[in-house]
Amino acid sequence: MKTVTLLVAHLAVLLIDGPRLRAAEPVQLKVNAGGFKRHAIVFAPQNRTEKAPVILAFHGHGGNMNAFAHAAGFQNAWPGAIVVYPQGLPIKTAIDPGGLKPGWQRQPGEVGNRDLKFVDALLGKLREKYSIDDQHIFVAGFSNGAFFTYLLWAKRPQTFTGFAPVAGRSDLSGNLTVPKPAVQIGGRADRLVRLADLEKAMTNVRRLDGCAEQGEPCGPGCTRYASSKNAPVINWIHPGPHIYPPRATLLIINFFKELTRK
Repeated sequence: MKTVTLLVAHLAVLLIDGPRLRAAEPVQLKVNAGGFKRHAIVFAPQNRTEKAPVILAFHGHGGNMNAFAHAAGFQNAWPGAIVVYPQGLPIKTAIDPGGLKPGWQRQPGEVGNRDLKFVDALLGKLREKYSIDDQHIFVAGFSNGAFFTYLLWAKRPQTFTGFAPVAGRSDLSGNLTVPKPAVQIGGRADRLVRLADLEKAMTNVRRLDGCAEQGEPCGPGCTRYASSKNAPVINWIHPGPHIYPPRATLLIINFFKELTRK
């Protein structure tokens, strides 16, 4: 019954925000960073008078900014935020040793830190063009984009307010040193990010964030953990494979919204 009540409350928040603000049509942003011409699409709210929170949303390996904007739809769930979908560049991975498909670096120093440089330049450009709330900048990512989300946590912890990696694991456990609120999502049947690796990443984040041993249910397979360091964590293990589950957007957006109200 508690879970149903929480979901109804989450839906109510979206319904309240929806009629007041609408995300504009996407505009393409071009940035020069690290010797590369980089691109992103931006959904900015119309008729907003105060500074807007920002979400950077990173697609998976082999994906692209337009497809992830359609799949995740953060701009529809939170039209009052500036939602940015950056475009990755071809990069080698275990499943793409030739580096033919676009994605993101996973380790510090990889590919000359071109993606970290891109994010720095992108935020600078956003500050030039929009009135952004620097106290509330969030990161979400799927698959390879989730790996990059963890890297941003490790290397740019003071820049971002909260993180939401989906279907990714952290190979940077020792480099995550600053407690931050987080939503971590993965599939029990995921063959690319094994359940043991997913659970290890979740455990490491809860320990870093000073979370309680026992959490509160927030839906099937979903647990929310209170934090002694003001960095609550939501862990959701769904029964599916390596996917971006539809419910993820609602869960992430309402968590981010809550952080803006604190």
